Amino acid sequence: MTFIMIILAVIGGATLSIQAAINGQLGSKVGVFKSAFLTFSVGALITALLIFFFEPKHAVTLMDVPKWQLLGAMFGVPYIVIMVLAVQRIGTAVATVAVIFGQLTMSMLIDNFGWLGNAAIPFSMSRLGAVVCLGIALFFIYSSSRTPETEEEASATSDARS
Repeated sequence: MTFIMIILAVIGGATLSIQAAINGQLGSKVGVFKSAFLTFSVGALITALLIFFFEPKHAVTLMDVPKWQLLGAMFGVPYIVIMVLAVQRIGTAVATVAVIFGQLTMSMLIDNFGWLGNAAIPFSMSRLGAVVCLGIALFFIYSSSRTPETEEEASATSDARS
């Protein structure tokens, strides 16, 4: 079962990269917030249908849980908006690896300290190695994506600001 969950998480990550690439293109044509709005509108509609047809009854409702747990819903908005903006400027690969770097770092803090009601999983050298490796991967992916044209554009932009 653990292996299946890992495979599903990898598939989920792949779909986020596809979503980021599509939303980056859409956002450049219709606007960042319209792209984000479409994502959440369609997502809400599909989720409502899934709830209606497949969600089993639970003893606790959304109104019964601690209110801080409802805040998790708001964290998708900055992610979508940031990705729509970032993909247009730095590409899907760099944006995605940067997001994963942020996710991994925060996840290890949450695990280590048992924040937000999660079980504590102590920090280890192998976890530190994973963050370092991902940081190195981010550096190499970013470095390899910088072409002479993008460096000239970056230089021109910084010259224009001066």
